Amino acid sequence: MGETLTSNTALTAAALEQIKATIKEKSVELLHLQFVDIEGILKHVTVTSEQLEDVVEGKIMFDGSSIKGFSPINNSDLYLQPDLTTFAVLPWTVEQGYSEGRFLCSVTNPDGSLFEGDTRNVLKKTVKRAADNGYTISVGPELEFFLFKTDDNGYATQEISDKAGYFEPSPHDLGERVRLEIYRALKSMGFTIEASHHEVAEGQHEINFKYADVLTAADLATTYKWVVKTVAKKFGLHATFMPKPVFGINGSGMHVNMSLFNESENAFFDPEDTLQLSEKAYQFIAGVLVNVKSFAAVTNPLVNSYKRLVPGYEAPVYIAWSASNRSALIRIPAKKGLATRVELRCPDPSSNPYLTFAVIASAGLDGIEKGLEAPAPINDDIFHMSDEERAFRGIENLPGSLAEAVNELEAGEIAFNTLGEHVYNEYVSMKKAEWDSYRTAVHAWEIENYQSKF
Repeated sequence: MGETLTSNTALTAAALEQIKATIKEKSVELLHLQFVDIEGILKHVTVTSEQLEDVVEGKIMFDGSSIKGFSPINNSDLYLQPDLTTFAVLPWTVEQGYSEGRFLCSVTNPDGSLFEGDTRNVLKKTVKRAADNGYTISVGPELEFFLFKTDDNGYATQEISDKAGYFEPSPHDLGERVRLEIYRALKSMGFTIEASHHEVAEGQHEINFKYADVLTAADLATTYKWVVKTVAKKFGLHATFMPKPVFGINGSGMHVNMSLFNESENAFFDPEDTLQLSEKAYQFIAGVLVNVKSFAAVTNPLVNSYKRLVPGYEAPVYIAWSASNRSALIRIPAKKGLATRVELRCPDPSSNPYLTFAVIASAGLDGIEKGLEAPAPINDDIFHMSDEERAFRGIENLPGSLAEAVNELEAGEIAFNTLGEHVYNEYVSMKKAEWDSYRTAVHAWEIENYQSKF
């Protein structure tokens, strides 16, 4: 125990010296201490670089009662503990003659213990659960987004930024220059970018970055969303991770590729198996399939999420798995060995990455711990099956609305066990209020179809 502590202290000291050198070299004057609320919305408090020592020691306080779902007003003092590995200089500030830096932080109580309402801390609990079983969790998320033009005041319009299609280059893809700047910004902040391209829908884009351990992957996804929005703004565009911003064209997903590692070995790979999947991989798949209805309100958290997840279209709504079939909810990509992974296709990029990765991993670990058996894979095209054929083959659908998803979440155990009492209760209350607001609002469709007619 003492050796581990000494080693960690040495690593922290080395990281801190490197950060100090970068601050001096890049003339970093301001430090943004970032964290997310329960919905995954990025927040930050800004201090000067002269306060670095206080920052590293976790002495920067904020009012938790002002953050949605955090603390009551009579017990509101919370602190920010930065993760030194997340330090980055913000590339769009360098041209100013001085620079700004950021840290992603975990939220702590005044006594130094981890605050249970912080979703980054929720994911840490799942990391520990996996470690107790001998595993580390590896995740590669794929976040799609749309670019819309803005009006004279900088607010988003409904006008899409280009008319290009899947993989189309310039001149049709007007977002190519934007993606290039996003790529450069992400790379300067430590990302390893693997691909960048126009997506299927007009105005839709995707930039893929390399997989990482699950906590780092959630940090990267959170940073990615912020950088995409920030860079798009420089071009007079609004980037949105709303899952279904335009009726009649593809929505945006966040496919989550996940695997478990036992030291340096991929626990999902078995070269002797027909599909080259291990027993643990099948159990993990079974756990996700059994629990997916119960965690859909986390992975697909908005009223709008279920405008994307509509049966009868090419949307990942059918609860089945396959080694290659993209019409199934879970597929196993072709690459094997160290790259063997389970891809869950229903999550969308509006979700909180810390909570999304936590519930998926937790569901899979449930399958392993309980020794669940995966159903047979479905290799036929589920999209073009009749309702009767899907019913005959036992293929169920995801919840059809946020209300259904919240009901399933409350009926199951996976969300409460993973999120903990504080986040669970706040999340359920928040989502019920969201649905109630939507349910009682009068929408444009109703005005258009009813006002003149009746």
